[in-house]
Amino acid sequence: MIPRYSRAPMVAIWDQANKFRTWFLIEAHACDALAERGVIPKEAAKAVWDKGDLPYTPERIAKIDAIELETRHDVIAFLTELAGHIGENSRFVHQGMTSSDVLDTCLAVQLTQAADLLLADIDQLLAALKRRAHETKDLVCMGRSHGIHAEPVTMGLKFATFHAEFARNRARLVAARAEVSTCAISGAVGTFANIDPYVEEWVAAKLGLAPEPVSTQVIPRDRHAAFFATLGVIASSVEHVAVEIRHLQRTEVREAEEYFSPGQKGSSAMPHKRNPVLTENLTGLARLVRGMVTPALENVALWHERDISHSSVERMIGPDATITLDFALGRLAGVVDKLVIHADACERNLNQLGGLVFSQRVLLALTQAGMSREDAYQSVQRNAMRVWSEGADFLTLLKGDGDVMARLGVDELEALFDLAYHTKHVDAIFARVFG
Repeated sequence: MIPRYSRAPMVAIWDQANKFRTWFLIEAHACDALAERGVIPKEAAKAVWDKGDLPYTPERIAKIDAIELETRHDVIAFLTELAGHIGENSRFVHQGMTSSDVLDTCLAVQLTQAADLLLADIDQLLAALKRRAHETKDLVCMGRSHGIHAEPVTMGLKFATFHAEFARNRARLVAARAEVSTCAISGAVGTFANIDPYVEEWVAAKLGLAPEPVSTQVIPRDRHAAFFATLGVIASSVEHVAVEIRHLQRTEVREAEEYFSPGQKGSSAMPHKRNPVLTENLTGLARLVRGMVTPALENVALWHERDISHSSVERMIGPDATITLDFALGRLAGVVDKLVIHADACERNLNQLGGLVFSQRVLLALTQAGMSREDAYQSVQRNAMRVWSEGADFLTLLKGDGDVMARLGVDELEALFDLAYHTKHVDAIFARVFG
């Protein structure tokens, strides 16, 4: 991913130095296990650590890359460079293993590391959403369906909705992390013919992974598909919040807007502009992450015990999906944290349609007073349509409607136009979301 949408800790996970360091740990821990089993001398396993556990500097990485130009095989290039440090005992490295044992186990480590950063990102976002939810719990604003005024809600309920959604996303990511955190040290075609399953169990424990029950020659890619699909869902939730903010920031609505910092410019042509650029950016980033889900799904169907059609895909979507989502979650947390709420606009929009937002309550009151639902709906709607076309006041029209007033008294009718009626269960909803 380009630096513009990258953050250093996530980038470091996919850096060559971290990859090669993980490859070394896999090989070194496997040697320890083999030594425990008496397959290789213990002094050989010790030599791997003593002589091979060196930093992967740019110079060392360049040497591995140079060897790969000749071998056309990245793992062999790595092992060749490592052998130059270890010496004679390097013959015991990679005993009974195949390249996929190193590559797939390393990918599991990297995805686990990435998931931990993404979980921290979600925690940061959840904290911001919770704080803003409680700040605006009682700020009444217009609820909309199909983009049209419906009935009153509160701004806090919007934040609570997003908090509940990201709490679900957190649980999904925890499950996806567990599913993808498996280790395969099973050798060619996964039969353990040349290496004891004990080695896999040993390496898995050292790396914080679980042994893969059946790895053929690769870890099954349904695990990775589920992981990247989860990232896609999280990205969609990022866009869900972003789109809501973008709509609320429209000039005609202006109930909320991104923080506009001193010195910030909104347009090269129009000095007055304050655009929702951050949330528009988040919509675009979400599209990218979702676009990487389908290739992950297509990676599941590999030929027989192994092919490498998945490899090129994962070399790209592994870094790009996690780096992009990490950046997006961090940006969204910042947007939510600094989001400017305009209470006056919320009130203005509530009153924009002359009380039409209370139409359902009037409808229900008429049915409870003995009018059929069909007649009640017709009585309320004919007055509501006049508000739309004439800009009249809904309550005034109802007071002048004989059918309505035959069922309801003036005081009873006026009492139906009470915002508190719509917010009386907000505390109950908050208790469900936040405990």
